[in-house]
Amino acid sequence: MTSPSSAPASPRSGIDRYFLISERGSTVGREIRGGLVTFFAMCYIVVLNPLIIGTVPDSTGHYLGGGTEPNLPAVAAGTALVAAIMSIVMGTWAKFPLALATGLGLNAYIAFSVVSLPGMTWAGAMGLVVLEGVVILILVLTGLRRAIFRAVPPFLKTAIGVGLGLFIAFVGLFNARFVTSAAATPVQLGNDGSLIGWPTLIFVVGLLLTIVLWVRKVPGAMLIAIVAATILAIVLERVLHIGAYAPADGSNPGNPHGWSLNLPALDGSPVALPDFSTLFTVDPIGGVTAVGVIGALVIVFSLVLADFFDTMGTMVAVAAEGGLQDGKGEIPGAQKILLVDSLAAVAGGVGGVSSATAYAESATGVGEGARTGLAPVITGLAFAATVFLAPLVAMVPYEAATPALVMVGFLMMTQILDIDFHDVEKAIPAFLTIILMPFAYSITVGIGAGFVTYVLIRVVRGKAREVHWLLYAVAFLFVLYFLRGALEGAIG
Repeated sequence: MTSPSSAPASPRSGIDRYFLISERGSTVGREIRGGLVTFFAMCYIVVLNPLIIGTVPDSTGHYLGGGTEPNLPAVAAGTALVAAIMSIVMGTWAKFPLALATGLGLNAYIAFSVVSLPGMTWAGAMGLVVLEGVVILILVLTGLRRAIFRAVPPFLKTAIGVGLGLFIAFVGLFNARFVTSAAATPVQLGNDGSLIGWPTLIFVVGLLLTIVLWVRKVPGAMLIAIVAATILAIVLERVLHIGAYAPADGSNPGNPHGWSLNLPALDGSPVALPDFSTLFTVDPIGGVTAVGVIGALVIVFSLVLADFFDTMGTMVAVAAEGGLQDGKGEIPGAQKILLVDSLAAVAGGVGGVSSATAYAESATGVGEGARTGLAPVITGLAFAATVFLAPLVAMVPYEAATPALVMVGFLMMTQILDIDFHDVEKAIPAFLTIILMPFAYSITVGIGAGFVTYVLIRVVRGKAREVHWLLYAVAFLFVLYFLRGALEGAIG
């Protein structure tokens, strides 16, 4: 745990007094530096979020922001705006050095497990995100968060995070075509079992650079690697005219070694008025109608579970890093922190960019000396400036951005060390949770398998009374979710 480097001094300004800067042993300079470091550590989300949720059509064939083609600048602008607003709210009201933005894992769940459901639209999916935020808000206000937090076994919370990490890493590898589908095997290395093509080289260089910068503890490692790989991609495209990826079709050889999604070429000004067409694309009623009440409950609960517990862990980790806990281990202002986080989920849905949540990268700013809410205010202001740079996203190819997904997957997977695999009651549910997320390409399936098998194993081992009633309810809902096709057929 990092402790403040100097003793509290007398407040010297209104800003100092409002944010309790001197009281917490910090300075305005440290807070500004910490806020900027946090921004550079997490602003990769402005690039990655559009590539995750902006490139997937809903069941009607439409993309976020409207239309039948991806609108990545609009998603980037909305992502930056929500991050700016909620980080500033966290800083000015909760006064805690915690920045917020669209949650990785949560956005992947919406993109790959929700919007493709029959009848589901992006507006309906974002409506369910808003409902998730409302549920978390109610849980915080009523104190039910404690009951839920205690009901779910810690190892299962950890397994969900590990599974999300593997899923995100697989999405990154697949979208960069570092691994692809094949006829003889489910997946293969590259396009033909080997690595070939300039875009693949960009991915490899970007991944290795990310690793090198990360292990060297360079602030903003992911962002630096994305920028460097993108610049190299632009140079290669300008010199070699590689072109966009196109699959072979009959006698047409296509362009199997081209760039995925975006062509890395400078076209027009990188600065423009933002496109906020993702804002207010919300339809909670339509989301519930598309999947039914049971389906909506499962989706909302899955979002709540991933968001709620991740926030608790992040808050505790940042507080521990900055020495911000009191003598009893409690975090001053924890209720305000959780309220802001629940409102961030609502804001992410209203903004049309998926649920926003607290970022563990905030610990990088705390490591630079930040101890107060001024740091996330600085982070938020930096995100606000990024709103006007959204067109830059349109020239970042998958190959330059997705190494960050792989790195985030690694970071999330390191939690697996906290799971006791010698205990079968924990090992089997955790194992199924972890592997089924990437193998079934569904985060929901992984979470559901973990809950159901955990309850089952405890029951057959004579420990039914030790299982919280809430887990029985959740497991039952997941069983209905897994059988929904058969149930719908029987009813029909």
